[in-house]
Amino acid sequence: MKTYLGLDGFRFGWVAAWIDERGDHGFDYSPGLTRLLAMPHARAMIDMPIGLQPSGYRACDLRARELVGPAVFLGARRDLWTFPDMAAANRHYWKHEGKGRGVSAQLWNIRDKIREVDEIMTPERQATIGEAHPELIFRNLASGVRLAKKTSAEGRGQRIVLLAQRGFTRLPEWLTQRHGTGIGRDDLTDACACAIAARDSTQRVGENEIDPRGLRMEINY
Repeated sequence: MKTYLGLDGFRFGWVAAWIDERGDHGFDYSPGLTRLLAMPHARAMIDMPIGLQPSGYRACDLRARELVGPAVFLGARRDLWTFPDMAAANRHYWKHEGKGRGVSAQLWNIRDKIREVDEIMTPERQATIGEAHPELIFRNLASGVRLAKKTSAEGRGQRIVLLAQRGFTRLPEWLTQRHGTGIGRDDLTDACACAIAARDSTQRVGENEIDPRGLRMEINY
């Protein structure tokens, strides 16, 4: 029985949603990735950069941003977590790469999770664990129709319907069970989207870029 896994970061760790070939589905969460990735799975997708350059923007991020806008954060680099604060990071990037080539607060705030993923990934593991982006996935599920913002009630409802159509019928129930865990509504919804991509995705953005550690830099959807 093949199981497909989707993962997203949240304030206190990681949330994982899974769905199997029979349509059974569930979710779990953990402070770290290791236990969640130990769950049996045929394929997993994670909403976090995999494959990092020492400088510059990844081609897959630039292409994804063309498709879905600023939901895609630019500037993930392998030295991001070496700076004491965001101001120091941006001074460095502005000096060496040009003004405006820094990082946003959103990207800076997930630097430890980017590092956690980078530490466990190998080219061999990338055969079954890929990078995905929920907004690219939802764009694909909606056949290119522009959805309302995910922070709006309309946008949340649209995404819940799209996921239910692909098997995640228990998501509305789960959203009432997450209170006290620190898992955000969008975190759980995005993990479900990544699980759908793990099961169904055949498309990706990326220009066959390989990082210095041999990891492919591509975003599946």
